[in-house]
Amino acid sequence: MNKDTSIQYLPGVGPKRAQLLESELGIRTLEDLVHLYPFRYIDRSSIVRIADVHPDLAQVQVRATVRKVRLFAKNGAELPAGQLKYNMVSRLSAMVADESGEMEMVFFKGVKWMHARLVPGSTFIFFGKPAVFGNRLNMVHPEVDAPDAGTTGVLTGVYPSTEKLKNAGITGKVMLRLMGAALQEILPAVRETLPDYILKEKGLVPLTYALRQIHFPQDQAALAKATYRLKFEELFLLQLSLLKQKYIRSRNAVGFVMSQVGQPFNDCYNALPYQLTAAQKRVIKEIREDMRSGHQMNRLLQGDVGSGKTMVAVLSALIAVGNGYQACIMAPTEVLSQQHYANVSKYLKPTGVRCALLTGTTTAARRREIHAGLQDGSIGILIGTHALIEDTVQFRALGLAIVDEQHRFGVEQRARLWNKGWGGTAPHVLVMTATPIPRTLAMTLYGDLDVSVIDEMPPGRKPVTTLCVGENKRHAMHNFIRDEIAKGRQAFIVYPLIFESEKMDYKNLQLGYEEIVKAFPLPKYKVAIVHGQQNAADKAFNMDAFAAGRADILVSTTVIEVGVDVPNASVMVIESAERFGLSQLHQLRGRVGRGAERSYCILMKGTKVSKESQKRLDLLCATENGFELAEEDMKMRGPGDLEGTQQSGLPISLNIASLAKDGLILSDARTYAQHVLDLDPTLQEQKNAPLLAELQRDKYQTKDYSKIS
Repeated sequence: MNKDTSIQYLPGVGPKRAQLLESELGIRTLEDLVHLYPFRYIDRSSIVRIADVHPDLAQVQVRATVRKVRLFAKNGAELPAGQLKYNMVSRLSAMVADESGEMEMVFFKGVKWMHARLVPGSTFIFFGKPAVFGNRLNMVHPEVDAPDAGTTGVLTGVYPSTEKLKNAGITGKVMLRLMGAALQEILPAVRETLPDYILKEKGLVPLTYALRQIHFPQDQAALAKATYRLKFEELFLLQLSLLKQKYIRSRNAVGFVMSQVGQPFNDCYNALPYQLTAAQKRVIKEIREDMRSGHQMNRLLQGDVGSGKTMVAVLSALIAVGNGYQACIMAPTEVLSQQHYANVSKYLKPTGVRCALLTGTTTAARRREIHAGLQDGSIGILIGTHALIEDTVQFRALGLAIVDEQHRFGVEQRARLWNKGWGGTAPHVLVMTATPIPRTLAMTLYGDLDVSVIDEMPPGRKPVTTLCVGENKRHAMHNFIRDEIAKGRQAFIVYPLIFESEKMDYKNLQLGYEEIVKAFPLPKYKVAIVHGQQNAADKAFNMDAFAAGRADILVSTTVIEVGVDVPNASVMVIESAERFGLSQLHQLRGRVGRGAERSYCILMKGTKVSKESQKRLDLLCATENGFELAEEDMKMRGPGDLEGTQQSGLPISLNIASLAKDGLILSDARTYAQHVLDLDPTLQEQKNAPLLAELQRDKYQTKDYSKIS
C-alpha cells in the first residue's frame, strides 16, 4: 500500500466504513488518515484513588476490583441474574472498590459482553468521566482494561468523531488501531517536505518523527516537538504560496502611474473642517505610494466602525481624478450607497468634481445621463451598488475601484469591475471593511494583499456605554428611551432576523413592533419599521423618516448593520442579543455614538443564555476595540464563522494549526517565507525543490487571491 491507497483496504475498514469515514471526516486515502490529528490527549500516566475522585475532574483512571454486578429493567426493577433475556435489560451497574473507597460503573450498551467480563473479584483499570448520581460517585461507560494492558504511562490521542461513526463501531480505540496500521504502511515511504536547511535553521524534527509522535507520543516533550514541526510547516507553506502569488502578480500587474496628488485632492484636504488622524494620514500615504508605483494597487483597508474610512476613500478617489482618471465606490446595499453619495458630495463641494449615484432604482432617464457623463469623462466619481458592474456601464478612464464591505460581494461581481479599467488595464483596487479581521486571519485570507489599518478614532467621538440587561428591566429600558427622546434624541431597536425565511423571527419582529407602538403611542411618538421583506420604496421611506428626524424610533432587523449614519441617534437596543456574533453586535453598536452626545447600547438578553453567549455579551460590555473583539470572537468560534456568516474562505484547510491560537508561529512562518522568497523568488534553486513540489499539490492550487476572490 502507498499513501494514495484507499482507506477501505486497511484491515478493519472495508467499503462501508470507508464510505462513512469519507462522508463524516473527509478521509479517502491513507495519507488523509495520518493527517487527521488528535485534537487533545488523555494523560493515562496516573492512577487516582477512589477517595480522591470528584465530579469536577475531567477524566480519571482508577484501579479497582469488582464487588457486585446488578442488572436493571426499563422500569428500574432489578433483574435476577439466573434465567436472563438480555433484551429485557436497560442498564448494568457494577460496584467496584479499591483500598480507599467504592464507586459505581454504569453501562447502557454492550451489557451482555460487560456482564460476562465483569466477574466479581476480578480487577480492572476503569477510565472515564466521574459524576455523581443519587449521592453516589459513578462513571457511565468507562473504558475497561486489564491491569497489564499497558494503558498507564501513555498519552492517548482523541480524534474528531461523529455520532454516525460511533454508531458504526468506529470508536476512539478503533481509530487508534487504524492509525497505527496506516502509519506502519506509509511511514517507510514518507518523503521530507521541507529542505534540510530549513529543518536546521528552524530547529524542526523530521516529518516521519513528527507523524509518529503526534499520534503515539512517547512523552510530552516529543509531542511538543512534533506539534511545533507540523504547525510551522502548515503555516509556512500557506504563506509561501500566498507570497509567491503576490510576487508573480506584482511583477506582472502593470498599474496606472498617478504621479501627482492633483488640485482636487488639495482643494478637498484644505477645506476639511477638522484634522485627519495620524492613522488616516499614514494610510493615505501608503495608498499614494501604491498609485504612483507603476504596479496595480491591491490594498485592504481595515478600520473600526467610525474610524474615518470614507474620508480616506474620497481623498484616494481624488488622487485618481487629479491624474485624469475616474474612480468608483461600490457598496453592498442601496442605503449604504445613498449614504456614501450624500457624504462624498459634501466633501466634493470645494473641488468642482462631479459625482453620481447609480443603483437598482435609478430611473432610465437618469441612467442615460450618467452613462453619457461616464463616457465623456465629466463624471469623476461614480458611487453605487452592484449596478456599477452591469455591461452597459462604461467608463472613459476608470483608474481606481473602491469596494466597501468586500465580503458582501461575490468573486465574479468583483472581477467584472476589474475588467472596466481603461485600455484593458485593471484599475487600482482599494477594498474597505469595517468588520475588524484579526491580524492572523487577515494575513491568511488576504495574505497576498497589502493591508492598511486605521487604528485610532477621530477626536470627539465619545465612547458608547454598553449595558446587558434581562427581561425584568424592559420597563426601565422603555423609560430610559422616553427620557432620551425628551432630550431630542432617537433610538434604534434591532431584532435578530438571522435567516430571511424564519417565520418565527418575523413574528418576533412584528410583535416587538406592536409592543413598541403601544409603549410609545402616537401622536407624542413616531415609530418607523424596516426589514428585508419590504419593497425598496417602503424601506427607503421609513429609513429616510428616521434619518431626517421625523421618526423617534426605528424598529429594524440587521439591514441597518452596515453604514447607516444618524448622528442624532443615541440609543441602540439589541433584542435577543445572545443570538448575534460578537462582530455583528459591535457593528450594530457602531450605529450610535456618531454625534456629539453621549450614547448607549442596551443588550437585551433572553431567559436562557448559554455560558459562551454570556461571555460574548460580557466582552462587548468590557471593550469598544473592534480588533480586540474580533480576536476573542475567533478564539471562541474559530476562523470559519466570523461575521456570523460561514466564511470558509481560507485559501486551504488547516489540519493542525489554528489561526486563533498560533499567531506567533504564523508571524514567524510568514517572515521566514518572505526570507526564502527574497533569496529565490521562483523557488528554482535545487535546494528548494521540495518546496516547489509541495506548492504544486492540489491544495495550493487555489483561485487567484490577488483579485481578492
